Amino acid sequence: MQAIVELLKILIPAAAVLYGMYLTIQTFLQKQFEQKELDIKAKTIEITTPIRLQAYERMTLFLERITPANLLIRLGSPDIQVIDYQRILLQEIREEFNHNLAQQVYISHETWEKIRTAMNDVVALINTSASEISPDATSINLSKKIFEKVINENQQPTTEALQTLKKEVQKMFL
Repeated sequence: MQAIVELLKILIPAAAVLYGMYLTIQTFLQKQFEQKELDIKAKTIEITTPIRLQAYERMTLFLERITPANLLIRLGSPDIQVIDYQRILLQEIREEFNHNLAQQVYISHETWEKIRTAMNDVVALINTSASEISPDATSINLSKKIFEKVINENQQPTTEALQTLKKEVQKMFL
């Protein structure tokens, strides 16, 4: 019996020290793990921020390029018929959009939907304007009709999407 008491005098403090060491090591390892996670997140942000900014820049450029005034000036050709000019304008918009399609990965869903809506509004504006003039007319007549509709609405179809893009970029830096 005396031997058991002596053994317990040794084992109980040893077990308490061992449990204390276990808790200390576990706490230390948990803090190390959390620090590694923070380092990885910081590295990820450091890598993705320039890519996200580039996506915002590209989508801003896309919206500026499909703004009716810029689109019509860039692709203006006075000697082609309305139907051909309409096709050229729509093809340019689709190519620009398809070229930037992957940028949606870096942009919020709400902003991406506004960009798509802006693009669809420009396409609708072109198609509506083309349907309201004679197919034999020249591209100048289509351009005038588009400008007339934009002036009557008193807002570019891309304005809201551009504002949303800018707000989202500003949120990144606040």
